[in-house]
Amino acid sequence: MSSNPSSRFDPRGLALPGLVLALWWAATHFGLADTRIVAPPAEVLAVALHDVASGELLDGLLASLGRDLAGFALGSAAGLLLGALLAVSGLADRLVSPTLHAVKQVALFAWIPLISVWLGQDEAARVLFIGLAAFYPVLFNSHEGIRSVTRELAEVTRVFRFTARQRITRLILPAAAPQIFAGLHLALIYSWLATIGAEYFFKATPGVSTPLLDGRADFDMARVLYGMVVVGLVGAALNAIASRLEQRSLKWRRSR
Repeated sequence: MSSNPSSRFDPRGLALPGLVLALWWAATHFGLADTRIVAPPAEVLAVALHDVASGELLDGLLASLGRDLAGFALGSAAGLLLGALLAVSGLADRLVSPTLHAVKQVALFAWIPLISVWLGQDEAARVLFIGLAAFYPVLFNSHEGIRSVTRELAEVTRVFRFTARQRITRLILPAAAPQIFAGLHLALIYSWLATIGAEYFFKATPGVSTPLLDGRADFDMARVLYGMVVVGLVGAALNAIASRLEQRSLKWRRSR
C-alpha cells in the first residue's frame, strides 16, 4: 500500500519562505528598511545561537510545551466526555447544548479576567485557559461524530447482540473516529495559540513568549523576530505531528 501523498515532503513548499528570507536580507543589507524596526537576519540568528548555547531556548520550550499539553489534555478529555454524553442522551442534549452554543460565542480572551479572579495569575490559571481553548473543538466534533452513527448500524449491533462495551468500541468510536481526531487536531493548534496568549496576558513566566516580551520591553527587534520565528516553528511542528498521528490512527479506514 502506498503512503499518503499528503504526508510526503514537497521541497517546493520551501520556495516562499526562501523568497521571504531573501527579501528580508536584501531590505536590511541595502538599507531599504530601517534596521531599528526590521532587524537583519544575522542579528536574529545571533540571538538564537545565544539562547541555544545558554539553555534559555530549551528551558522556555519545556515550560511552554508542558503547560500546553496539560491544558490540551484537560480540555480534550472534558470535551470528549461531554460530547459523548450529549450525543447519546437526547435529554441532556436538549438541556445543555443551547447554553454551550451561547457560551461558545464569548471570545476566548474575554475569559482571562474571570479566570484571574478565580485562580490568580499562576500556572493553574494558564492551564485552565489553555484547556478552554481545546475544549470546544473536541466537544462539538465528538458530539457530531458520535451522533452521525446511523440507526442501521446501531440495529446491526442489536441483531448480533453486542454488549454496551462492544457497541462503543466496535461501532461508535470507529465510526466517529475521523471527526474526533479532527477535533483533537484543532484542539492542539488552538492550545498552542492559547499558550502564547496565556504567557502574554498572565503574570510573566518562563516560556517561548519570553523573547517577545523582553524584546518589546527593550525595543530589541532582533529578539522580537527571533521569538516570532520560534513560536511559528513550534506551532508548525505541533501541526505536523498532529497530522501524522491522525493519519496513522485512521490508517485502518483507508486500508479497508
